[in-house]
Amino acid sequence: MTSREKILNQVRQNKPVAIPLPQNITFATVTEPERLPAFVKSFTSAGGVVSIVPDFTTIGQELQVLFDQPERVMNTIPAVGYGLAPTDAIAQGHILANLEVAVVTGSLGVAENGAIWVSVENIPTRVLPFICEHLVLVLPQSKIVGTMHEAYAILPKSFPDYGVFIAGPSRTADIEQSLVIGAHGPKRAHVFILENE
Repeated sequence: MTSREKILNQVRQNKPVAIPLPQNITFATVTEPERLPAFVKSFTSAGGVVSIVPDFTTIGQELQVLFDQPERVMNTIPAVGYGLAPTDAIAQGHILANLEVAVVTGSLGVAENGAIWVSVENIPTRVLPFICEHLVLVLPQSKIVGTMHEAYAILPKSFPDYGVFIAGPSRTADIEQSLVIGAHGPKRAHVFILENE
């Protein structure tokens, strides 16, 4: 008998007993009153900025103060009222090359890590959240859940053809162990949380 046959025979003889998968797994979560503070802490820890606002009009006013060139702002949320509408911007084509700001709706936020789900349903092109220098995400406070487990339970079982969790600006430290912000995406990320929505 060869060594190979001995090893394979030992493997065949030592099969562990099959254990069924657990049916109901529960994970610790962030409670409802703690979700907003936990989300703010997580998102700011990742290098982002959080503003809690009462309505879309306030977001538009703040954007006018922060960014004085509306032609370099692509706004996918008409109620914000500042910047180019996606149809105008995409029609011009070249606008993405010089895009400073993208304003995008987040469908879901996660308190434990500050991640925000952005789906193709809310953006005209997949590259939008990554090609801009400054990403502005708008998220209703009621759409913040405690954990990623809860987030995946809420997301539709048949995903759209594209969606991504975004948590703060682009950061990498894999080259010479030096932190680089904005290497693979936006240099800055700002989330406006619509309170009581």
